[in-house]
Amino acid sequence: MEIKVNYLDNLRLEAKFDDFSVISDQPIRYKGDGSAPGPFDYFLASSAMCAAYFVKVYCNARGIPTENIRLSQNNIVDPENRYKQIFKIQIELPEDISEKDRQGMLRSIDRCTVKKVVQTGPEFVIETVDNIDEDAQALLMGAPEGGETYIEGKDKPLEETIATMSGLLADLGMKIEIASWRNIVPNVWSLHIRDAAAPMCFTNGKGATKEAALCSALGEFIERLSCNFFYNDQYFGPEIAGSEFVHYPKERWFQPGPNDELPEGLLDEHCLAIYNPEGELRGSHLIDTNSGRADRGIVALPFTRQSDGETVYFPSNLIENLFLSNGMSAGNTLAEAEVQCLSEIFERAVKREILEQELTLPDVPAEVLARYLGIVAGIEALEAQGFPVLVKDASLGGQFPVMCVTLMNPRTGGVFASFGAHPSFEVALERSLTELLQGRSFEGLNDLPLPTFNSQTVSEPNNFVEHFIDSVGVVSWRFFSARADFDFCDWNFSGSTQEEADTLFGIFEDLEAEVYVAVHEDLGAPVCRILVPGYSEVYPLEDLIMDNTNKALAFREDILNLHRLDDEQLAALLERLEDSEVDEHSDIITLIGIEFDENTVWGQLTLLELKLLIHLALQEHEAALEYVQMFLQYNDNTVERGLFYQAVNAVLEIVLDDELALEDYLPNLTRMFGEATMSAVVGSVAGEVRFFGLEPTSMALEGLERHQRLIESYQKLHAARAARAS
Repeated sequence: MEIKVNYLDNLRLEAKFDDFSVISDQPIRYKGDGSAPGPFDYFLASSAMCAAYFVKVYCNARGIPTENIRLSQNNIVDPENRYKQIFKIQIELPEDISEKDRQGMLRSIDRCTVKKVVQTGPEFVIETVDNIDEDAQALLMGAPEGGETYIEGKDKPLEETIATMSGLLADLGMKIEIASWRNIVPNVWSLHIRDAAAPMCFTNGKGATKEAALCSALGEFIERLSCNFFYNDQYFGPEIAGSEFVHYPKERWFQPGPNDELPEGLLDEHCLAIYNPEGELRGSHLIDTNSGRADRGIVALPFTRQSDGETVYFPSNLIENLFLSNGMSAGNTLAEAEVQCLSEIFERAVKREILEQELTLPDVPAEVLARYLGIVAGIEALEAQGFPVLVKDASLGGQFPVMCVTLMNPRTGGVFASFGAHPSFEVALERSLTELLQGRSFEGLNDLPLPTFNSQTVSEPNNFVEHFIDSVGVVSWRFFSARADFDFCDWNFSGSTQEEADTLFGIFEDLEAEVYVAVHEDLGAPVCRILVPGYSEVYPLEDLIMDNTNKALAFREDILNLHRLDDEQLAALLERLEDSEVDEHSDIITLIGIEFDENTVWGQLTLLELKLLIHLALQEHEAALEYVQMFLQYNDNTVERGLFYQAVNAVLEIVLDDELALEDYLPNLTRMFGEATMSAVVGSVAGEVRFFGLEPTSMALEGLERHQRLIESYQKLHAARAARAS
């Protein structure tokens, strides 16, 4: 994690990281102002809070209340060496806590991350640089040096792959940091990496070794940069929106017809039959969210149709609305990227078919599983922790290169079906297991959903989206029947990387499916994006019409200019919001594609609260009261915001009652909620304070640091593409 420090007045310092800011000071005796804790005080507090966190996680997993649990820490300083200290952590537990849970909590404290780092002894590297922002040295501590480790599925050694991909990202000016590692069972590694300057740009990697997992994470990071996935649905700002190109130099812009018809040259007959079967799709549905430039038309990206090599233009809007990250991959070679990409498409499509049709898969025989000792060791470690594991052949009778590892949690009754795909049986099986534990702790396995016999729950589109995002969705009890719908097949699709790619493309030919491929090499590594219309979409096709992300264009400018709108404009915005049928509990971040800091009022703002604030600004008290009461009923905002609306509710009740006078209640309301809050409440109800808590902004995005960091990240990509194209 990159922490930037700013010097404030006197000895005060500001540490900024992610979306947080921490202020430190020094005691008056050390010539400070004593206005905040000192840096060492934060360090001491971090270990106590970390210990308390692990106790909380333990208790949450077992339904143990923490109201009567207390924890404290004292540091005992050696009088002869003040740097030698004992941290004494004490925990006070109620008498009814069992001895087993007492010991479990002590073991959980022992896992405290701060404690483990201190005990291990961190290494400090201190250096000067010309410019911190421009120093793009990759922060991949622990990346291997030298050696040549080949694994199946990679065309180059892991060490060379890591060095190449790290170098590409450093050349872009991106600092990649490892935020966390996981290795809770043998031969199963995962990690989380992110851009230090824009941590919302992150990926996860998995593998049988630490190096393989790092390769996976770096490859995913490059693929998501190359395919603009990190910036899906986000507003690029006026500068990029007005650039010669918005996404890629080879993009094309198409103008809809005079009656909003789809323009000629967009998509092909095969795709139009899938995406516009009833003729309901209009040009305005395909305006891209990132630029919002309806005046420029529809921006579309070139893909090569595999059946005949022809170029077909796909609207950027269609891709981001339906496919998410499905069908994108980076590799050492294009063939390696294609194999990975096609494998993932099959993995997700086969998973969907199995889940929705509630199919039962055959078990992998013990003698076959015994070939793969590393995988067996990981499974046995899970079993030893009390998690039964099922290993299934998901090839549907040898048709697809897909495997499945399913974990059951007897403590909670939850299950997790993890799928993996690759032409190699072993690699597909390994990926199923590493996907199962990617980024997860044993405690995290307590949150798995329960299986069901309700077919509608299993087959509804949102369940598949949940399975796609983090592989955790509802599974049918029929999946666990001892009577399989297929015989086990000891399949093998492997060969050279090119042969494997040809084999996987051949499966689509057998399915009579059109495949469209875009290759991106603008960052220096081969990346492909593959679309299989009618097969590889994640979201329902009707989302293009019913739930298109470019609904943001109807609201983005007015919401960002909220403080500048007059009453007539506010009323018009409110009417559009009402007519939009957008869920009132949707957050404004998602609605308009702006990365607000989640720790601000903007970052917590929902459509319901926005309507509430507009009603207050328009002095529509009865409607405002209705929304306040809805907010309080479903509030998951901050305590401070909840108290503000409790006070608003009381004042509105008084104002709307002809028999009550606000001045009679104001003194005690002030004692209850405080003078500052009541001033804001009374001002809001009187129309003198508008949109309390929302800092003014505009389409220029001033003050929106988090979103600016995202745009700066994209600008690095944009500049690299422009330079390569020139």
